[in-house]
Amino acid sequence: MTQSEPVSRTRAHKRSRARARAQPAVASAQARGLSNPYWVGFALLAGVLIAYAPALNGAFLWDDDAHVTRPELRTLHGLWRIWFDVGATQQYYPLLHSAFWLEHRWWGNSTIGYHLVNVLLHALAAWLLLIILKRLKIPGATLAAGIFALHPVHVESVAWISEQKNTLSLVFYLSAGYAYLRFDEGRRSSWYILASSFFVLGLLTKTVVATLPAALLLVIWWRDGRLSWRRDVMPLVPWVMAGTAAGLVTAWFERHLLAAEGANFAFTFGQRSVLAGRVLWFYAGKLLWPVHLTFVYPRWTVDAIWPPVLFLLAAVAVIAGFWSIRGRSRAPLAAALFFVGSLFPVLGFLNVYPFVFSFVADHFQYLPSIGVIVAIAAGVTVLVQRSGDGVKRLAPAAAVALVGTLGVLTWRHSHDFADPRTLFESTLVRNPACYLCLNNLGTMAYEAGRREEALARFMDALRIKPDSAEAHNNVGNLLVQDGRIQEGISHYEEALKAAPNNVMTRTNLGIALVQAQRVREAKAQFEAVLRIMPDYAPARQNLAAVQTMLARDPGQ
Repeated sequence: MTQSEPVSRTRAHKRSRARARAQPAVASAQARGLSNPYWVGFALLAGVLIAYAPALNGAFLWDDDAHVTRPELRTLHGLWRIWFDVGATQQYYPLLHSAFWLEHRWWGNSTIGYHLVNVLLHALAAWLLLIILKRLKIPGATLAAGIFALHPVHVESVAWISEQKNTLSLVFYLSAGYAYLRFDEGRRSSWYILASSFFVLGLLTKTVVATLPAALLLVIWWRDGRLSWRRDVMPLVPWVMAGTAAGLVTAWFERHLLAAEGANFAFTFGQRSVLAGRVLWFYAGKLLWPVHLTFVYPRWTVDAIWPPVLFLLAAVAVIAGFWSIRGRSRAPLAAALFFVGSLFPVLGFLNVYPFVFSFVADHFQYLPSIGVIVAIAAGVTVLVQRSGDGVKRLAPAAAVALVGTLGVLTWRHSHDFADPRTLFESTLVRNPACYLCLNNLGTMAYEAGRREEALARFMDALRIKPDSAEAHNNVGNLLVQDGRIQEGISHYEEALKAAPNNVMTRTNLGIALVQAQRVREAKAQFEAVLRIMPDYAPARQNLAAVQTMLARDPGQ
């Protein structure tokens, strides 16, 4: 974003109309030339398809099975449950899961369909970004759209089927933003209704869309230099209320169904603040220098205050610096606040389940990256415009080279998402302490019948993270199957210390207790499962079985 001088909204619109009347020939030439957004859109689509070609046939990954519609939800009644049975899906994103429901009816478990949808949504999001930037007359719109489309930091969001919630929600986010800007220009109610509809659809896809009202106010402040309570703030109040409600629902799911609580999240406000500063610089660094990208980054310790607090102080200093120059240009401050504000849900102040593995993940900055990308593209474009003819002649080739290089990096990183083994093994190369990777590789070995390898992988995971609920559960399964029931029970109990609401582990423990002739204790475990998840069929069936056993022999 760039800003030459503060102007009022009315005066800006008059100047805009005057320029349109004075330069019709130039505008017409641009519409026919390479700046035509439709030609650029085709170029973006082609570039994205080429860059993500290695991932188009990629297999289902880590938690894709929790997103691609499960068998019990594939009927019309299952679709009803997606919308009205809270807990039927991993998170309450009913529009996302409705999209998966529809896609499964089209191509079942063929992954290429899901991958193509993700790639097309990503290309559409890049094109919508282009349209919005052009409408706001921000320099470097085409460059920004190209960087966004082909930046390798977005591979995790596009090549991973589960992250369709990112690509689909961003399409709704940008559509709502564009429609609202149209409403703001003419105050036509039809544009407001359309914008509100897109906003609600976005919230039903992913809760990060709740940050849009703040982003729109930021854009209006950047453009006009002021905000009017009645004109600018009041129309967005219903959006804020809806976003807040959606955020509370998501927070409840994270804590109660995804177990985003306990020792892994026991941080003070000071620790969370220091963590937020480090997270900000991490993401900014990956955008500026996208190397060593990986699926799971090392999890930082938050015990030490120094030197991590320097990251926070540096972030505050940068924001303060941008604030001090807002009289000359509001653009740097607006871009920085957009970046920070959009990242706020994952800065560490709120509990998010993936923090168990790492405090950062590439897919977390899919939306926030727009702030940095647009700022860089606009800033470079303005510098080129103010430079000599030689620089201006070289600029297009340099821009193509930059976007092309990013595309090559994206193409290379896309190979990592070909299948689970490739993904986890490549992650272990960059992050040898990834216990999640070891646990998942152990699961794959177990499913292939390589039990000794599986047990070794699980034990390696426990050496790195002794309180890993997943690894303890898996070791327990292997031991119980080998007849070492008491040892297996001990591992289940350790798993439940870390994740007391894990219904699968409680069910496994109940089954092991039955095998150990401790039927009353098993009954208590199955009852506990049904208090957590009343419709969990395995626990309900096992509870009925143990009740029958106790009726026959009350002494068990």
